[in-house]
Amino acid sequence: MVRAIVGANWGDEGKGKLTDLLAEESDIVVRFQGGANAGHTIITDQGKFALHLLPSGVLHPDIMNVLGSGVALDINEMLEELESVKSRLGFTPKLMISDRAQVLTPYHVALDCYEEERLGKASFGSTHSGIAPFYADKYAKIGIQVCQLYHKDLLHQRLKNAISQKNVLMDALYHKAPLDADELTETLWALGQKIAPMVADTASYLHEAIKEGKQILLEGQLGTLRDPDHGIFPYTTSSSPLAGYAPVGAGIPPYAVQEVICVTKAYSSCVGAGPFVTELFGDEAEELRRRGGDAGEYGAKTGRPRRVGWFDCVATRYGCMTQGATACALTNLDVLSYLDKIAICTGYRIDGQVVTHFPVTPLLDKAEPVYEFLPGWKTDIRGIRRYEDLPAACRAYVERLEQEAQVSFKYLSNGPRRDEMIAR
Repeated sequence: MVRAIVGANWGDEGKGKLTDLLAEESDIVVRFQGGANAGHTIITDQGKFALHLLPSGVLHPDIMNVLGSGVALDINEMLEELESVKSRLGFTPKLMISDRAQVLTPYHVALDCYEEERLGKASFGSTHSGIAPFYADKYAKIGIQVCQLYHKDLLHQRLKNAISQKNVLMDALYHKAPLDADELTETLWALGQKIAPMVADTASYLHEAIKEGKQILLEGQLGTLRDPDHGIFPYTTSSSPLAGYAPVGAGIPPYAVQEVICVTKAYSSCVGAGPFVTELFGDEAEELRRRGGDAGEYGAKTGRPRRVGWFDCVATRYGCMTQGATACALTNLDVLSYLDKIAICTGYRIDGQVVTHFPVTPLLDKAEPVYEFLPGWKTDIRGIRRYEDLPAACRAYVERLEQEAQVSFKYLSNGPRRDEMIAR
C-alpha cells in the first residue's frame, strides 16, 4: 500500500508525530517536496527530534528513507541532520537520495536573505532557507541536478551560466559581492562525493517496491494553504505540498496512492505572513501558544512564535477537499483542556455576506470569522487510549469538527509523545 500524509492548513499541524507512528508499519518513507525550510517535531524515548529535511522514518533502524526528485536538497543541512540523528540514536539510518533531485546551493540561501531584507515589511516571511530562489532556478532550467555533481566540466559550465544571471542581481539590486563559479564548482563537487554512496535511481527502486507490495509512506511538508496554486498566494511556499504532487515528487504512478491522511490541529496555527482569519492576539493568544504541544507553539525550523487562533472549519474543509483526504488526523486535542468554552469558525463574513467556501486572497484579506461556541471539557485527557473514554464534551467537539470537515477523523492525538494517540 502507498499512502500519503499531508497538511490540511498552513503547515505546523503535527504531521511528524503521525508520520513517525505510521512509519512503524512501513517499509519505506519518502519525502516528496520542499527542503530544510520547515520541520517535523517527533518525541521518542531518546528525546525530541526536529527533522527538517530527512524523512521521519530515519528514527527507525529498518526503514528505508528516500529523498525524492521533488526535494530541494541542501546537502550541508542534510549531512548535519543525519550526523545528529546518528549520534543520538546509535545507528545509521537507511537513506537514498534521488539522482534527479536538485541541489540547493549557497547562493540560493544568500539570494533568499537579500530579497527578504530588500522587501522589509513587505516580505513574505521566508525562513531564509533558499527555497524560492531554488525552485525559481529549477523551473527556469538553470538548476543543478544531483547526477550533474559527478561530471565536473558540466557542473562548472552550468554554474557559470546560472551565476552570470545571479551576479547581475548581486551587483545592481542587492549591492553584494559577485559569486565565483570556480569556487562553487569545487564546493559542490566535494559535497557530491560525500553523498555519493546514498545517490540512486530512487524512482526505479520505488516502482519495484510497489510491485513487491511494500508499505510506502509519502511525507509532505507544510499544508494546503501554502500551495502556490491553491493556497493563500503569494504567502505560499514554492513547491506543492498537495497529495496530488506526491507521485510526481516521489516518481511513482498517481494511481499507486491508495490513502491520503490529512492532518489538522484542534486549533489553528501558522508561521509566516498572510491573512489568518481566526488569529488571536494578546493574553488569549499567548496562553494558547504557551500550552500548545510539548514546548509551546514555536516553529520547528525558525523558533519563531507561531500565530495561533481558533479552529477554522472553512480552511480545513477546503484543505481536506484539495488534498483529496480519505481520512483525517486531529492533533493537539489535549491542549484545549483548560478552556471553559471553545470557538470554531464556521464561516467568513465578507462585505456583509457570510460565505462557507474558502476565498481567494484579496477576499480573504477582508474576511471576518463567524464563530460558534462549544463547551469545554475542563479535564486532562492525556493518557486516554479509547475514544469512548474521552469526556462527552470532548467527543462532541471532535464530532462537530468532523461534520464541518466532511472527512472522518481516524486519529486523535492527545499528547506529544508517540504513544499518546487514539485510533478510531
